[in-house]
Amino acid sequence: MAALALAVWALPSAAEKADRNKPLNIEADSGRYDDLKQIGNFSGNVVVTKGTLTLRAAQIEVRQTPDGYHFGVATAPPGQLASFSQKRDAADESIQGEAERIEYDGKADTVRFVNRAVIRRFRGTTLADETAGSLITYDNTREVFSVSGGPSAATATNPSGRVRATLTPRDSVPAPAASAPSSPAALRQSRTIGNAAPGERL
Repeated sequence: MAALALAVWALPSAAEKADRNKPLNIEADSGRYDDLKQIGNFSGNVVVTKGTLTLRAAQIEVRQTPDGYHFGVATAPPGQLASFSQKRDAADESIQGEAERIEYDGKADTVRFVNRAVIRRFRGTTLADETAGSLITYDNTREVFSVSGGPSAATATNPSGRVRATLTPRDSVPAPAASAPSSPAALRQSRTIGNAAPGERL
């Protein structure tokens, strides 16, 4: 039986919170949308964007609730992965993730990565953190990742399917160096006032 592990940790900064209020845009090779039920199915190189959030997959189902929240389920063909990316509020930081199935919940403000799930955090173009597991839940409201391992996370290099994470420390701002006390000005010997020759400096 494959090992099962769970890891939870807080993120240093939230995803772009303004994204949840942005319109949902969809590009695909084909699609069908039921305006009455507010449900759409799109297939063929589907790209969904919502502010800085981007979701890519072979097939994506989207729906909208009466109160205006968006939901999406992205699925990849066998052997492939769907992808997710979103900018974070911190300057020049972004989150990128992959899985066989990605579920976006606009009301709860969460993203679930199901089967062969991987999440990466970038600072600029530099990879900062990477986490892999069977199921990863990205909770933007609480700013927390939850990761579980299992059979679907097993690979040739990780046959047990345990959670694996690489976390790098955040760059700390060095404390300003204490300024050395200024040395007193060197004293020079001076002639006695009154003995200087006319026009001579003391």
